[in-house]
Amino acid sequence: MSPSLPSGLLGTLDPTSDRAVFRQIADQLREAIDRGRFREGEKLPSEAELVDHFGVSRMTVRNSFSILQGEGLVHAEHGKGVFVRPRPPVRRLASDRFTRRHREQGKSAFIVEADTVGGHPQVDSLEVKEIKASPDISARLGSVRRVLSRYRRYLLDGRPVEFATSYLPLDIARGTQIAEPNPGPGGIYARLEDLGHRLDHFDEEIRSRMPSPAEVKTLNLAAGVPVFHLIRTAYDTEGRAVEVCDTVMASDAYVLSYRLPAT
Repeated sequence: MSPSLPSGLLGTLDPTSDRAVFRQIADQLREAIDRGRFREGEKLPSEAELVDHFGVSRMTVRNSFSILQGEGLVHAEHGKGVFVRPRPPVRRLASDRFTRRHREQGKSAFIVEADTVGGHPQVDSLEVKEIKASPDISARLGSVRRVLSRYRRYLLDGRPVEFATSYLPLDIARGTQIAEPNPGPGGIYARLEDLGHRLDHFDEEIRSRMPSPAEVKTLNLAAGVPVFHLIRTAYDTEGRAVEVCDTVMASDAYVLSYRLPAT
C-alpha cells in the first residue's frame, strides 16, 4: 500500500461538480505548484500515491499529468516520475539588451543575458551564406533581392535555448567582417556601426506558438513547451532597415521583459 500524502498537500474531489475528475486532479496539482507546495525540479506524487489519495484509476491520474505537461508546468522522466518544470532562468530585458554601452564593451546581446544569470554562453551550428531573400525579408529590407544570411544556435550552460537567422543587405555586408563566422567583439551590430550605420532603433514582433517538429529537435524541447517567435528589424539613423533577425526561443528558458516610457 502506498504511503499517504502529507495532510493539506492536496484536497479532495468534489463529487457534485460537473468538471471531469482528471481535470479536478490537474487543478489541485496546478494550484499546489502555484502555491509553492511543489517547487521547481521537485517530483510530484507518484501515480500510486495519487490513485490512493483520490481513489481513482491510474489512467485518470495519467490524464491529469498529461494536462499539466501540455501546459508546460511539468515534465516526465522515464522510470523516475513527473517533475515540476524549472522557471525560465533568463530575463530578456528588451529595453537594455541592445544598448550601445554593451557593444562598446564588446558584448553581444546573448552574452549580456548570460552574464545576468551567471551562465556560460555558447554558439554552435553557425552557417553564413548569401541567399535569395524571401518575399517577407525582401519587403522588410527595402525590396532587396539577395541577402547575407547568418544562422546560429545559442546554448546556455550546454542547453539549446534559441536559434536565429540574421538577414543583411549585400551592399552592406558583403566582403566585411559581418560575412565572417566570427564578426568580432560586440557582434554584427557593432560591425554595422563601424561601417557607418549608426543604429537608431529596433522594431520587434513577438508571438507565442507551438513548435514545429524541427524546432522541437533543434531546441531539445519537452512535450507541451511552446516557443517565442520573434522578428526584429534594426534601423540606422537614416531610417534604413539594415538587418532583420528571425529568432525562435524556448519559452521555458526566457522571461520576456519590457521597460516602457511613461511619457
